[in-house]
This record gives sequence, C-alpha cells and structure tokens, in this order.
Amino acid sequence: MSRRRHSDENDGGQPHKRRRTSEPIEIEDRLESLICRVGEKSTSSLESNLEGLAGVLEADLPNYKNKILRILCTVARLLPEKLTVYSTLVGLLNARNYNFGGEFVESMIRQLKETLKSNLYDEALYLVRFLSDLVNCHVIAAPSMVAMFENFISVVQEQDGPQVRCDWYVYAVLSSLPWVGKELYEKKDVEMERILNQIESYLKRRQKIHVPMLQVWTAEKPHPQEEYLDCLFAQVQKMKKDRWQERHILRPYIAFDSVLCEALQHNLPPFTPPPHSEDAVYPMPKVIFRMFDYTDAPEGPVMPGSHSVERFVIEENLHCIIKSHWRERKTCAAQLLSYPGKNKIPLNYHIVEVIFGELFQLPQPPHIDVMYTTLLIELCKLQPGSLPQVLAQATEMMYMRLDTMNTTCIDRFLNWFSHHLSNFQFRWSWDDWSDCLTQDLDKPKPKFVKEVLEKSMRLSYHQRIVDIVPANFSALIPANPIFVYKYMDESSSSLPGYPVTIAISNAIINRSSNDEILTILKDVPNPNQEDDDDEGDSFNPLKIDVFLQTLLHMAAKSFSHSFSALAKFHEVLKSLTDSDEGKLHILRVVYEAWRNHPQMISVLIDKMIRTQIVDCAAVANWIFSPDMAHDFTRFYVWEILHSTVRKMNKHVQKIQKELETAKEKLEKQHSRKKDSGDEEEDKNSDEEDGLLEEQIERLQEKVESAQSEQKNLFLVIFQRFIMMLTEHLVRCETGGVDFNTPWYKNCIERLQQIFLMHHQTIQQYMVTLENLLFTAELDHHILAVYQQFCALQM
Repeated sequence: MSRRRHSDENDGGQPHKRRRTSEPIEIEDRLESLICRVGEKSTSSLESNLEGLAGVLEADLPNYKNKILRILCTVARLLPEKLTVYSTLVGLLNARNYNFGGEFVESMIRQLKETLKSNLYDEALYLVRFLSDLVNCHVIAAPSMVAMFENFISVVQEQDGPQVRCDWYVYAVLSSLPWVGKELYEKKDVEMERILNQIESYLKRRQKIHVPMLQVWTAEKPHPQEEYLDCLFAQVQKMKKDRWQERHILRPYIAFDSVLCEALQHNLPPFTPPPHSEDAVYPMPKVIFRMFDYTDAPEGPVMPGSHSVERFVIEENLHCIIKSHWRERKTCAAQLLSYPGKNKIPLNYHIVEVIFGELFQLPQPPHIDVMYTTLLIELCKLQPGSLPQVLAQATEMMYMRLDTMNTTCIDRFLNWFSHHLSNFQFRWSWDDWSDCLTQDLDKPKPKFVKEVLEKSMRLSYHQRIVDIVPANFSALIPANPIFVYKYMDESSSSLPGYPVTIAISNAIINRSSNDEILTILKDVPNPNQEDDDDEGDSFNPLKIDVFLQTLLHMAAKSFSHSFSALAKFHEVLKSLTDSDEGKLHILRVVYEAWRNHPQMISVLIDKMIRTQIVDCAAVANWIFSPDMAHDFTRFYVWEILHSTVRKMNKHVQKIQKELETAKEKLEKQHSRKKDSGDEEEDKNSDEEDGLLEEQIERLQEKVESAQSEQKNLFLVIFQRFIMMLTEHLVRCETGGVDFNTPWYKNCIERLQQIFLMHHQTIQQYMVTLENLLFTAELDHHILAVYQQFCALQM
C-alpha cells in the first residue's frame, strides 16, 4: 500500500504543480479567445452571449483585471467592425463594477494619447469612435464627450498647424456622429450645433488644390468624385435633417437599456490634442470612390444614396473587415459575405465597390495589389451565382470610362484584370469590346486591351493568347516574344562588325575568358572616329552592339540563361560601359534585341542595375530619349522606371540603416566605458572606438554620395518631363491645336504618378526642386501638378 501511495504522490503531485503554474496562462488564453470571438456565428443570440461573457469576466475580475483591461483596449483599437459589440460588453461590466468602468476609460484615454504620439492615426480614430459609443452604453457622460469634441475642433483655430492635422481632428468628430450624434444632440444640442457650425466654416475655407491628383476619374458624371471630408459632412448633415435616424448600425446595447440606464457614468478626463511636431505624419486626404448607385443594382434591396449616412457606415465597416483580415483571404471573404444586415442592402455591389475603391486609392492602396485579386477570386468561389456578374458589370463600367480614368488606376486595373482572367481560363466576352478596334491605337480603350493581352501573355504564352482572342483583334495581340538578332545570317554580312560576331560567338562556345573576349573586341572599328584617329578609350557603340547582341542571342533561351551570361561576362560589360554614353547604348541594344518581349527587357535592366553594369540615372535618361518615343506611353516602360527609383531608394535606406547601427554601437561602447573602471579594458575600448569612428566616417560619405545620386535621379526625371511637356504645349500653341491629346494626358499623369508613388523620398528634395525646376516661369499646366503634390501634406 505504502508503495502505491508513494507512487501516487509522485505521479500525481508533479503534474499538479505544473498545472498550477500553467493554469493562469490557460485562463488568460481562454479569456482572450472568449472576448475576441464574441459576436461571431453562434447558436445563441448575441445578447445572451454578451450577458454570459459579462458574467464570466466579472467573476474573473479580482484575479485577471489587468489582462481583461488590456484585451478590451486592444480589441477596441484593432477590431473596429465589432465596435458596438464590445462597447455593450464594457457597458454591462460597468453596470456591475463601476470601478472597472472607470479604469477602462482611463486606459482608453492613455492608449489614445500613445497612438497619437506614435502617428497611429487610424487606430486613434477607432478609439475615439469607441469612446463615443460608450455614451450610448451609459459608461461615459454625454457632456464630457462633447467637451472632448470641442477640444478636437479647437485645432482648426491653430495658426501654424498643417491642414492635414486639422482634417484628422475634424474627421475624428464627424465619423463618430453616426454612432453617437442622436444621444449628444438630445443632451447638448446647443454645443453640438456650435461644433457643426465650426466644422462647416472650416470646410468652406479649406484648400482643396490636391483633389485632382487623387481622383480616379476626371469626369464628375455619372458619379461625383468627392473629397472625403465634404462627402462625410454632407452625410452627417442629411442624418441631422432626418433627426439623427440611422438604420444600419448594429446596436446590441438597446436590448440591455433597462440595465445600462441604471449604471453610474464616468466623466472623461480633460483631453487636449497633443501639439503639432515636425515628425508627425498625418493621414493624407482622400477622394471617395463611387462606381455604383441604386440604378445599377436592379433587383433586391436598394443601395443607399451617396449622401446617406448608411452608405458611410456600410463602407466603413467593410473597410474595417478588410483591414482586420487582409492577410487571410478566405477568412476575409467569408467575413465580408457574412456582414450583419446583409439582407437589407445589395451587399455584393458594396463589397465590389469598396474593394476597387481600395485598389484604386491614391497615392497607394492600403494593402498590396495582389491581395485584392486573390480576395475577389475567393469571393467569386463563395458566391458563384451572383458575385461574378457584379464583377463583370463593374469591369464593363470601368472599361467604358477609361477615357477619363487616372493613368495610375488604369495600370492597377489592367494588372488586376489580367491576373483575374488567368485564374478563369482567360474567358471574357471580347466581342463586347470590339468598339476599341475602330479607334486609334493610342486611345485609352485599344491601349488598355493591348496592355491586358500583353500582361496576360506573361501569365500564359503567346499562342494561348492568340487562341483566346477573336481574329478581328489581331492588331492588339502582342508580338511573338522572339529575339531580334541583327547579325542572324549571311544577309547581315555587310553590316559593320559582322566578322567579329562570329569570332565572339566561337569564343563564348569555347569558354574563353573575359580578357580573351576583350582582345577580340579591340579590332572593332569605332564608327564615331576618323580612320586616322587613335581610338584611345573613347566610347565605341559598335563594340557594345557586336558583343551584347551576340551574347544575348546565345542566351535567349530563358531568363536564367540570360542572367548567367551577364554574370559570366560582367567584367567585359563593365569595361564597355565605363562612360555615360556606353551605359545608354547598352540599354538601346537590349531594347533593339528584345523589343518584342517587354518582360525580358524589364528583368534584364533590373539585373544590370543590381550588378552595376548601368546606373539608375542612365535608365531614366534612356526612357526619356528619342529612341523610346515610340514606346513612351507603354506600361512596361513605367514599370521599369518605378522599379529603378525603388532600387535607388532602397539603396539609400540600407546605407542609412548601417550608419545608424554603427552610431548606436559607438554610443553603447561609450556608456560601457563610463561604467567600467578597468584601465586595460578602457585601452581596448579606445581602439574599438577608433575603428568604429572610421567606419562611421566612411558610411557618412557613402550616405552623402547615395543621397546625391538619388537627388540627381529625381532631377533627371523631372527635368525630362518638363522638357517634353513644354515642347508639346509650345508645339500645340504654335500649331493652334488642342494640347489635351491622349499622349499629353498620359504624360502629365505619369508625372503625377512619380510624385505620388515616391512622395516620402521626394519631400526631402522639395527646396531643390522648387529652386531649379518648378519655378514660377514654368507653364501653369505643369506647375499645377507640383502645387497639387505640395498641397497633400499642407
């Protein structure tokens, strides 16, 4: 017996101890799971789930109060689509435990201050909205919420703050009113009227120079593209006119009104908006994307009007669902389709409009472009009977409005459409778009179809594209992506350098070294020089022609073959391109040889920049050179330019990071030396300091050099834009013709695109740009783009 008892103690005692240490963690995980999942699909009603959860949390408050506070503050910030569910839960807890309610409000205010300090303005917005909904749950007293809103609106009176700062505080107040406007107006109508009057006065005097730069369409018909604050103010004004009635927000607290109205309320501590600081990064203004109205959804529920507050609430909630679940496309699609109140609205139309609104958002979409493609594919799988039809209708509408669509958005549209088609066997009713066949090829519709087919070919192969498209579209089908070798056969024997190509070809086959190749190339005559001139080191275009044409031809089988060829003969290529002219010419040769295969041109140039055969400025100069005039408006050209600028920016950031790391290391060593009294150690430390200081000096020089290169790249790009646009405007004025051609629209919007896509980097060089390029003498059409850009961060 004693032996068994002993083993029982041993066997049972140890696990029991382990369980005791892990039990709090298990309970904390369970609490987190219960709180995060409340309001999701359940056999019981939401109200009974909330009541049950409030009971569980109340029982756990004595031991896990801090954990519960932390979880509730986090979900208020990160799960805004379940805002009213959590505000009701906090209301129920406050009714049962007044002190906990007070601590929660204090935690929320503390968190609001931290998010504003950390430039997390979206999260701060959700916290403000949550606090305002706590008024409905009788947690916060209405007068103190109004006082907080008054403090927010006082920001518009500041003299030296940027407009984007005022915009955020105004938006924070306006976007909370659909939830709490009625309650605040009933309790504090005079003060609320004053707040709305101040907002109206601010909106009237507010600058809106930036709007054209952010609009998806330049035309105001069929749907006006409104600035976001103007649109929201109109929606709130209509709501006020309708006596603050709103029929779309889920309000679970109404069921608990008898319990909640007995609860004691808390006053918000005085909240003063933190002063403006130079490192504050406020959200950029937006333009509201509109694609559908009630006439587009023929059957079923009616779509709310653009100025009804329901439209704002639905769109806001759908944006929040995407923001919370965008990393998991299946979850995101399921959450969107199980949206509460979906039977009261044409949900598929709202979802499609919101997704395209995000995809086309300028300057950048909130998430990577491919996420929207995969999300729409997932939605089509979940709703095969209805969503593909809405998506096809949206695609048709966008195609019909291509003439007035922003060029950056056309890029995103064609990227999405070609990727989407590749997932559905490239099936499309191409005959419906046959109107593009009667138009000039530089017009938006034929251009779009041509680019879509070219992009589709990247995701398939040439013959497949030929087979899927009707025969009458042949003019828009991309060329067969074959290499154009100008030294192909005997008929090319009269070309200068032909004999050398045979020698080069044999040398490559025989695995000759770089030096042996260079020796062969020495015999190539220089067409830029007289016969009796000594060649010296001057640039010889024929050498580049002969060598690179032959090398690329022999490696034309695949990307990998081409990359290996560039790597193997890197030394030869570097010696041929040691001048700016040489770098330009090597790009010309790549273009001539692969002009039927834009993707190959893109990847080869990318590789040449990475291996420093060409530099970023050379690529920019080549794109704007007369050689590229024929392809200047083609999509792949701008893909190359943006990729080049991004590479330059990443290079600068990498060196800056290395410099910061070295400085931090030196600082740590200095503080360690202060704390240590060891002479021997101090001596070693001095040596290390000396080495680090040298490294910092070298890195400082590298950073300055890289920044100078970066600034030069932007100067080259903007200078070339200005020259081309000015020449076009002068030519049109002299000839008495309209300057607003498809080429001009494309070019001016590409200029906008450079500003928008690289706005954070360009802002560092604003003074230089203003002094050297965007001066008052510049044509006002071009200068307007620069002024719109400046207005974005005003």
